[in-house]
Amino acid sequence: MAARSSRRSSCPASSSTWWCAEGVGPIDRAGDASMPELKPAYLIHGDDHGAIAERRAGLRALVEAGAEGGAGVEALEGDAATPANVAAALAAMTLAVGQRVVIVEGAERWRQADVERELAPALKHLAPGTTVAFFAREDPRVKAPEALAKAVRGAGGQIVARMHVKPWELPGWVREQAERLGIALDRDASHALVKQVGERQQRLLRELEKLALEADLPDTTGAGDTAALARAPAIDAEQIERRAAHSAEWRAYELADALVAGDTARAVESYLGVRGQGESLSGLIYLMARRLREALAVSLRLQAGESAAQIKRSLRMPGRAAERFIADVSRTEPERLRRALAALADLELDSRGGAAVLAQRSALAPLHEDTSALRAIGAITT
Repeated sequence: MAARSSRRSSCPASSSTWWCAEGVGPIDRAGDASMPELKPAYLIHGDDHGAIAERRAGLRALVEAGAEGGAGVEALEGDAATPANVAAALAAMTLAVGQRVVIVEGAERWRQADVERELAPALKHLAPGTTVAFFAREDPRVKAPEALAKAVRGAGGQIVARMHVKPWELPGWVREQAERLGIALDRDASHALVKQVGERQQRLLRELEKLALEADLPDTTGAGDTAALARAPAIDAEQIERRAAHSAEWRAYELADALVAGDTARAVESYLGVRGQGESLSGLIYLMARRLREALAVSLRLQAGESAAQIKRSLRMPGRAAERFIADVSRTEPERLRRALAALADLELDSRGGAAVLAQRSALAPLHEDTSALRAIGAITT
């Protein structure tokens, strides 16, 4: 198994337009054709497969941008990517002039003994101007062999670990990435972004990049420009709520809130939007039903005389969202919310095929699931 570094890379995993690693500066965003100096070997491994794919794309883009100097890329993938074939490719003569880069996929499938016997000797004698980059998409069952990491280090190369950040570490990680992009997020803003966008690191990075572009700031990635960061406007949680995209779960709650408010147009728009993100109907029904049950509980508490301020403190949602939610609930009745939950239960049964047995119960049984859902939304909101 490849050794893990406890230190995170100082480079963002997000960029597909430059290769950022020790000894390699960022390539100009406009397409600077100069070729930065690459190390002889790299091993990029970990369980964050999206970040690894972007590293690979970034390396290829950097080399191709510098192709005027004769740089060329060779790729070994699938069945061709074996320790023996990589060794043969590195030993082969080439007529190319300039930097030669060999990209190797699938190193997580290799065996320790094969690397030691067939590849390690070749890495000790890399030709000048040659760089080999190994990519290993790991999971709990498959890891890059330790022999490969040892051989890469022995060749003067670099090990880059791209690991998923633990959920509870994401807000701090978000602030680190924001700093490298030249924007400042306070603690509440970083928590709000994770809650709003979700826990996928690549999507969080996309949102941070959009925020940086909107701020119209020069990119300070990897430059350590603390003065520029000090001048950067701080982004707070309210701005995050207004400007950042929302996860499918957040949009499902937005749909449920529209159902609570009886807003047909907003509910239909939200439903089509979240379905366009690829969310399944069964997942949506679950999230909507959970929100409607929360609304029913709030409605009963209001009816029993509890104050809105007391209820707000008990809700696990941002303050302004809680205020809107309570206001919407206060304009409806518990009985209407019970009918809405019953309609969702019917929709769930219809969408799972149960209505074929109980066709007399629901007129929606023969319809496509989206048609059934939109009909149910109309019934709930009118």
